[in-house]
Amino acid sequence: QMRGTRRLVRVSEGVVLQTRPRWFSGKLTVDSLSAEPFNQAHLFEGATEKEKAAISNQLNEINLRLAGGGLKGYLERARRLLAHARDDINPLEGYTPRLPAGERLAGDSGPGTAAFAEFERLGMGQLSKCSFCLVAGGLGERLGFPGIKIGITAEVTTGMTFMERYARYILAFQAHARKLTGEVDLELPLAIMTSGDTHEKTVKLLFENQNFGLSSAQITIMFQENVPALMDVAARICRKGNAVEMKPHGHGDVHALLHQHGLPKKWEADGRQWLVIFQDTNPLAFRSLCAVLGASVVNGFVMNSVCIQRVPGEAVGAIAKLEGSTGSDMTINVEYNQLEAVLKDTPVGGDKADETGFSPFPGNTNTLVFGIPCMVRCLEATGGIIPEFVNPKWANADRNKFKSATRLECMIQDF
Repeated sequence: QMRGTRRLVRVSEGVVLQTRPRWFSGKLTVDSLSAEPFNQAHLFEGATEKEKAAISNQLNEINLRLAGGGLKGYLERARRLLAHARDDINPLEGYTPRLPAGERLAGDSGPGTAAFAEFERLGMGQLSKCSFCLVAGGLGERLGFPGIKIGITAEVTTGMTFMERYARYILAFQAHARKLTGEVDLELPLAIMTSGDTHEKTVKLLFENQNFGLSSAQITIMFQENVPALMDVAARICRKGNAVEMKPHGHGDVHALLHQHGLPKKWEADGRQWLVIFQDTNPLAFRSLCAVLGASVVNGFVMNSVCIQRVPGEAVGAIAKLEGSTGSDMTINVEYNQLEAVLKDTPVGGDKADETGFSPFPGNTNTLVFGIPCMVRCLEATGGIIPEFVNPKWANADRNKFKSATRLECMIQDF
C-alpha cells in the first residue's frame, strides 16, 4: 500500500485504484532535489551517475507516497519542528489543563453495578453499527518474542494468540448484532494496519488460520510506508549506501491510511456509526467495549479515549482538556514526560493524586472509539494528517547535529 495513492487490498484479492496526489508536479531530478526547497545536494556528492539515478528514483517514489505535500511538505515540517526542538519551544505552552469530560466506569459505577450494566445494554445495541481497526505494525522483540505481536500467545491455557482473541471478540459481537437486527449475513468490518516488518507475516498468519473465522471480505489490510531519516536541523536526508535511509513514521499514520482507502466514508454509507481502533497487544481492549459505546451514546462523544486509573508520575500518557488563551480548547493525550510541566503552574501544583488516590487525569490506553460521521468530515478536511513531532538526540551543545538519525513521527491518539 503506497501512502499518497488510493489502493484497496483484501487478504484474498488485490484491487488497485491509483491516482496521483494533488501535490505531484512532475519528476524530481538531481538538480531540482539539490536546490530549494529540497536542498539535498549532499546525497549525490561522490556518487556515480547510476547511483544518482537510483537515489533520485527512490526520492520520486517517496514523493508520491508521502501524505501532506509529498517530500517538500515533509522537509518543511521537519525544519520547523527541529527548530522548535532546538529552541525548547513547548507546543503546549499557553494551554491550561482541565479535567476532561467523561464517565468513570469504576468503583461505584464499575462492573457489577446497575450503572455499568445500563451502559453495557446501550452499547450492545450499537454493535451492528461498529467497524474495527487493528494497528499491527510492531514486532515482539522488546517483549522477547521473535515474531509479530499479534502472533504472541495471549492466553496460556489455550495457546490463543492476540489475533485469534481479537477475531473471536469481533465474531461474538457480530453474532449478537445478527440476532438483534435479524440480518443473518451482517459482517463487522476489520481494517488492519501493517508495516514493512509485519505485513507478510500478518498475511501468512491470517491465511494459515483461515482468518480465525472472519471472512476475507470483511478484512482490509493497509500497508504503512516508512519516511526519510534526517541527519541535522536542516533536514538533510540520510544516505545509507546507495539508498535513502528510511524509518517508521508512527502509528498515527492509520488515520491517513483509512482515509486513502476510503473506508470511513464507505462505512458511513453502509450505516456504520462507530469505529473502534485498538493496538496489537491489549487483551483487555474489548472487555469494556459495550459500556464504552454506551458512554459515547449518552455523552454524544465523537472521539472517546478508553482510559485506566493512573498513579501520579506513572509513565503513562494522560487525557486532559487543554484550554488555550484565545478561547480554543482540545481534549487530548498529554505524554507523561510533559504532564508535570503542564500542571505545575496550576492550582493543582503538579501531577498529584485526588481523594481516590489516583491522578484525576486518567491514563490513555490507545483504545479509541470514533463517531464515524464526524470523523469522515475531519478526514476530508485534513487528509488524515496527524500533528507530527520530532525527538532528536543532540550530539553537541549547539544542537545542530544528532547522535543518530531522526525522523518525524505521529501518534494515533493525537487525532
